[in-house]
Amino acid sequence: MTNADQSRVARRRMLRLSGAAASATLLTAAHSAQASAAPPVVKVPVTPPEDLMREHGVLKRVLLVYREVIHRIERGGTVPGPEIHAAAGIIRSFIEDYHERLEERYVFPRLLQAGKLSRTVSILLLQHQRGRALTDRILAAPYASTTASSRRRLTGDMAAFIRMYEAHEAREDTVVFPVFRDVVPAKEFNELGEVFEDEEERRFGTKGFTRIVDEVADIERALGIYDLAQFTPPPR
Repeated sequence: MTNADQSRVARRRMLRLSGAAASATLLTAAHSAQASAAPPVVKVPVTPPEDLMREHGVLKRVLLVYREVIHRIERGGTVPGPEIHAAAGIIRSFIEDYHERLEERYVFPRLLQAGKLSRTVSILLLQHQRGRALTDRILAAPYASTTASSRRRLTGDMAAFIRMYEAHEAREDTVVFPVFRDVVPAKEFNELGEVFEDEEERRFGTKGFTRIVDEVADIERALGIYDLAQFTPPPR
């Protein structure tokens, strides 16, 4: 980790220690007045893979949005321009400019230093580049156009994005992140979890992840695919 990362971790620890000391004093006083008081809730740190995998959950939900849009366009429906642009915007800001940058800065270099998964890492990096190019085109697409060629290009770009990232995130979740855990010492591994949380808060605010999930849910509602039950197949 860089000195800046280490400083952020140290500050976070000092705040936690100060908070813990204050909490202990208050709890001691409260215990004398009410011995049956409920124990304090202890926040469990989020590990780096857990943090990255929940962000993959956001990506998966946007892929479902893309799939629904493709289905509508292929059936001759109106192109839902605002929803496409909002979904691609989340991909750009939260996945490509944040999530993937974490991988490129902290995860992939450690694997290469350890001599692990070098070919996989090179493919994942190339896919990051190709994904950004696809997102550029999706964001710039003429959504109001009714020409068959423009609709075909848009659905083709979204389909290519879906196909690549379904394989991409599945390989990271099942191979890359487990090996990353193995090659990083436990102390540094836990500190990286705090670095990831600090970066998320810096970019998106204290409840940034929740806000991003809410934005995805709004897009799903607009397209009529928010209700989880609708994806359950009927009995045969």
